[in-house]
Amino acid sequence: MTQAVDRLVQHVTTTRFQDLPAAAVAAVKTFCLDTIGVSVAGTTARYAAEMRAAVGEWGSSDEAAVLGLDGRLPAGAAAMVNAFHAHNQEFDCVHEAAVVHPLTTIQSAALAYAERSGGVTGRELILALALGVDVATSIGMAAKTGLRFFRPATAGVFGATAAVGKLAVLDAVRLKNALGLAYAQNAGTMQSHVEGGPALALQMGFAAGAAIRAVDLAQAGMPGPHDVLEGPFGYFRLYEGEWDLEPVWAELGAVWRITQVSHKPFPTGRAAHGGLDGILQLRATHGLQADDVARLTLAAPPLIHQLVGRPPQPDMDVTYARLCFQYVGALALLHGVIDVADFSSERLADPRLHDIARRIELAADGNPDPNALAPQAVTAHLKDGRTLRVDVAHTLGSPERPLSREQHLDKFRRCWSCGAQPLAAEAADRLIHFVDGLDALDNSNALVALTRPNWDAE
Repeated sequence: MTQAVDRLVQHVTTTRFQDLPAAAVAAVKTFCLDTIGVSVAGTTARYAAEMRAAVGEWGSSDEAAVLGLDGRLPAGAAAMVNAFHAHNQEFDCVHEAAVVHPLTTIQSAALAYAERSGGVTGRELILALALGVDVATSIGMAAKTGLRFFRPATAGVFGATAAVGKLAVLDAVRLKNALGLAYAQNAGTMQSHVEGGPALALQMGFAAGAAIRAVDLAQAGMPGPHDVLEGPFGYFRLYEGEWDLEPVWAELGAVWRITQVSHKPFPTGRAAHGGLDGILQLRATHGLQADDVARLTLAAPPLIHQLVGRPPQPDMDVTYARLCFQYVGALALLHGVIDVADFSSERLADPRLHDIARRIELAADGNPDPNALAPQAVTAHLKDGRTLRVDVAHTLGSPERPLSREQHLDKFRRCWSCGAQPLAAEAADRLIHFVDGLDALDNSNALVALTRPNWDAE
């Protein structure tokens, strides 16, 4: 019987750039730029400096850049730091059905590996990213149980390894070894999510760095375990419990999962986005204000409760707050926007926000799918006795309700402008231009160079 990993290996090793439909190429470009932007913004997040200081002691080679900063690190360390930056503000794109943030691990590893190798063509990068997303999301979508481990990292490491392996032109045997060696390093606990600490984003970094190590070892001739998905101690049995790959195989190579990836309009867990979308719709349609609300209820699937149903705390950490719907819902009610600056220590301690948060509640909607993020419904019970409701079948930023190009570029520029070191606005313009023409770009390192604080137009 063909092992599941063999199906994915064949898909990665035999697919060519010309096999990608135009929609997949366009989606890669969109989320490549988005991921670079959130990686830059993540350089300012809490614990980012401490993390960089520690990783900076792990090697002296300068193989790859830390996006948005002067520093350079060994490729595996750079991939780790960039993935941590990409996820630490919960602003990175997500594949909702798989419950995976695919490009955080995949692109961080691919860009660092490519830079160490002298760069790859834009077409090679596009293909590697699309295939990596297919691998990570196929594994995530096959799962039929709720999150037992942190799937963005545990499935993400396979996608990142597939992408790096494609850039390394591994044959089927060595790619299979690399995936096995990635599995040997696989980790990602939901305890970090429950506690709301920075180790959550760190797990994404571990996965990105592990992908480069796995490919390096496979290239050197190191074998790895092979039946790493369905074996007796494989990923699905240990990490997921129940799975069904047949629907995945029916669409592999026909439906490109990068086209199903969702933008995050707000720097908070995607599980909170449906409720935020509903609140902002009520504000726009009915002029709803925080002072009007006696009680606001978000009816949502069980995964929403698991991911963002935590109660607000008077001294909560910023990472905890980003995954607290009551807090981010209060931000939306009071200010009508949610952005990076809304997670400052002053905002986190604002008594008015905490008062509004106490009027927000989550209710189970009976959805039987443990991995569903939608649909959701927001009901505002007003002090004057009226009730306002909005149903959110498709959340803003999803493929069914995508951000406009203007919204996408506005998010990118906001992220670009709030990094730890100033970056040139002209460099942002040129980066947008390069990514728009990524399939004609000669060398991927041109993208990385534009993220350097010392970039000079001359």
